[in-house]
Amino acid sequence: MTRSRGGPRLVPTILLLVCVVAFSGTSRGAIRYEVSLAHPEQHLFHVAMEIPDVPGSVTIELPAWDALYQIRDFSSHVQEVQASDRSGRLPVEKLDKQTWRVTGSGSVTVRYATYWDEGGPFATQINAEHSFINPAMILMYAPERRSEVVRMKLSDLPASWKVASACADPANAHEAVGTFQCDAENYDALADAPLEVGKFTQFRIPGSGPEIWAAVHGDGWKRERIEAELHKICQYELKLMDSAPFERYVFLIHLGKSATGVGGGMEHSDSTAISVRSQDEFADVAAHEFFHLWNVKRIRPASLEPVNYAKEQYTRALWFAEGVTSAYASYTLVRAGLWNKDQFYEDLAEQIGDLESRPADRWQSAEQSSLDAWLEKYPLYNRPSTSVSYYTKGQVLGVLLDIAIRDRTENEKSLDDVLRTMNADFAKAGKTYRDSLDIRLTAEKVAGGSFEEFFRSYISGAEPLRYSQLLPLAGLDLRRAERKHISLGFLSDRDPAGNWTVRSVDPDSPAAQAGLLQGDVITKWNGMEPPHNPDRWLLAQKKGATLGLSVRRDQATLTPEFRLGEVAETFYRVLESPGADARAVRIREGLLHGVTQPVRAQSEPVQ
Repeated sequence: MTRSRGGPRLVPTILLLVCVVAFSGTSRGAIRYEVSLAHPEQHLFHVAMEIPDVPGSVTIELPAWDALYQIRDFSSHVQEVQASDRSGRLPVEKLDKQTWRVTGSGSVTVRYATYWDEGGPFATQINAEHSFINPAMILMYAPERRSEVVRMKLSDLPASWKVASACADPANAHEAVGTFQCDAENYDALADAPLEVGKFTQFRIPGSGPEIWAAVHGDGWKRERIEAELHKICQYELKLMDSAPFERYVFLIHLGKSATGVGGGMEHSDSTAISVRSQDEFADVAAHEFFHLWNVKRIRPASLEPVNYAKEQYTRALWFAEGVTSAYASYTLVRAGLWNKDQFYEDLAEQIGDLESRPADRWQSAEQSSLDAWLEKYPLYNRPSTSVSYYTKGQVLGVLLDIAIRDRTENEKSLDDVLRTMNADFAKAGKTYRDSLDIRLTAEKVAGGSFEEFFRSYISGAEPLRYSQLLPLAGLDLRRAERKHISLGFLSDRDPAGNWTVRSVDPDSPAAQAGLLQGDVITKWNGMEPPHNPDRWLLAQKKGATLGLSVRRDQATLTPEFRLGEVAETFYRVLESPGADARAVRIREGLLHGVTQPVRAQSEPVQ
C-alpha cells in the first residue's frame, strides 16, 4: 500500500468482552478455546476447542477471510486436526478446504496446530519476540452455534509476557501469570478483539472521558509524541460525533523494526491495530482508524451483515466506509492542529492527482470499485488502467459532497451533520443502512434538497468530477502542472511475509530492458538490504545513477542492473483562490475548522 490508512478490511461488530486471569467456572453452552503459546520460536499455535452438548456430530470451519477483503484460506496453515471425547478419539472427516465434521456426542474437544509468522495488522504472528493474534485466523467455529458464548484462554505464555487487547484490563498487567482468558458474547465478538502478547509499553492517553490506552511494541518512538497526537485526534473526533461508543479503547501499535509485513491499520470496535515503520506515518493512520469507531463499525452498511466468513461479501459502500473515513482523517489532522492548511491542500491534491492519473477513473465508479475490492490481491487489477481505489475516490467525493452541502445550505450544514445524523438514525438505533441509498437520503435530509444527480453521476456513475465547479465554491482552485523526476521504472511493496515484491514494471523503462519482471522478489539493492522507503531513497539519486538488484524468480537468482531514468509527471495543486468572495471563504474556513457559520448572517468581509 502506498498510503498507510489501512487496507480493505472488515470485522464483525463487537458485542461483549470480559477478561479474567484464569477460568472462573463453566457457563452452560459456552464454547471454550485454549491456545498454547509454548515454544513460540516454532511459530505454532496449539489450539484446543471444547464444544459442549454435541448431539451426535458437529461441523466446524475456519474462516476463509478476515481483516483484508481477500480470500486467504487460513485453513492452509492448519496441521493435524484431531477430535476426542471422554471415551477417546473421534472420527474427523474433512468436507472441503475449510470445513470438518466430527462425529461424537456430549462434550467434544477438537485439537490442531496452526502455523503463523506474518507481521502486520492484517495477519497473525508468533515468534520468540512476541505474538500478535487476529482470533479469526486461528480459531475454528461451529457455524450453527456462532451466536453462543465463547471463552478463549491463552496458556504457556513465556515469562514476563503480558497481553494487550480490548478484552484486557490495562490495570492488570498479566505479567508472569502464564495464562490469560477472554470471555465474549459470541464468536464474532471474539474475532473483533485482536491481541498483542509479549513485552511492550502500555500507557493511558491523557484526557477526560472514557479510557484510551496505547500498547507499543517496537523501537525508535517517543511516548510524549504518541500521547500528544492521540490526545488531539481522539478528543476532536469524540467531540465531532457527540459520543464515545466505548468504555475503554486500545491502540495496538507496532513501530520501527517490529512493523513487519504489510503496514497500515485495521479497525475494530474497541481497538485498532496499527503497524508503521516511521512515527511520522502514525497520526494519519490513527486518525483514520479511530474514526472507524463510528463509520463502518457502528454506522454499518446492511450489505456487510451478517458476516459470512466462508466466501466473499460484496458491498457498494466502501467508498463511504473507507474513503469518507480517509476524508475525516485529513479533516481531523488539520482541525486538531496536527497539519497546517497547506498540508491539507497537498493531501487533497495528491488524491485528485492519483485519480486523474488512472484511466480506469473514466469508467469504474465508486460503487463498482467497492464491489471489486475482492480483486485487489491480484497485481493486474491494481494497474491504473484497470481500477481506482475506493479510498482515494471516496475521500475526494467526501470533500466535494461536503462543499456541495455547505453551498446549498448557506454553510449552515455540512458533511459532519450527515455523519452525526447517520450515527443517530442507524448506529444508535441498532440499524444498518442501505449502502449508497441511505447515505444519499441522509444528505438530502440534512441539506433539504435532492442529491440524486450527484450520486447518479459520481457515485454509481463514473462521470468526470466537477473540480472546476465545486472547488471554487469553497474558495479553492485546482492547478495542473508538469515536472520531471527520477524514476525507478518499477513499483514494489512488501508482501505479507515482509519481502519486497515487484508489483509492476514500466515497459519503456531501463528496468524493463534489464529484464526485471512483475513478481520478482528483491533480496538485495546495490548489494545491501532493500531500503525501508524506496521513494525516499530515490530522492537522493541523480539521473543516470546505477541500480543493481538481486531478485528471486521461481528457483533462480538474477541480478538485473540498469541506470535510473527520468519521467515527466503531471501533478496537481489545490490553492486558495485570491478572488474568492466572502461566501466561498467562509465555506473554506468551515472545511478547515469544522464549523458551520451561516453565510447570510455575516456581512463583514472575511480575511
